[in-house]
Amino acid sequence: MAPIAVGAKLPDGTLHHFDAEDQLQSVSVHSLAAGKKVILFGVPGAFTPTCSTKHVPGFIEKAEELKSKGVADILLVSVNDPFVMKAWSKSFPETKHVKFLADGSATYTHLLGLELDLSDKGLGTRSKRFALLVDDLTVKVANIEDGGDFTISSADDILKAL
Repeated sequence: MAPIAVGAKLPDGTLHHFDAEDQLQSVSVHSLAAGKKVILFGVPGAFTPTCSTKHVPGFIEKAEELKSKGVADILLVSVNDPFVMKAWSKSFPETKHVKFLADGSATYTHLLGLELDLSDKGLGTRSKRFALLVDDLTVKVANIEDGGDFTISSADDILKAL
């Protein structure tokens, strides 16, 4: 499947997360993104070096600035289970503006056409690193990295596009 591109409608799918009451929830992507401007960004894996030290912290640090430019929600998706995503979110001092969403079986990642085979590294199917700016389910910016690169999908890259 071709990777999602500018102008495409964001596919719907189910992701998982823990709510404020610490209850495991299933949520549709469309329920999170319909009728508003959101950032959907993906990383190859929780607790991995670039994801944990650069990519996610950038969106956490720039969240207020992104919101001041009309972004309603910042959605992080990774091919990890919801328990790992919950633990990962707690490893950062401040995550109130970033929702950590689990795509444990890579089902949604496949719908986006953004799967990355890291079997040779013992990680199985993961997600390419990416950042999408989506306005009412239409992709306005699609910054998709090659492999595990981190050159075009940062919070600063999305800020430049706003």
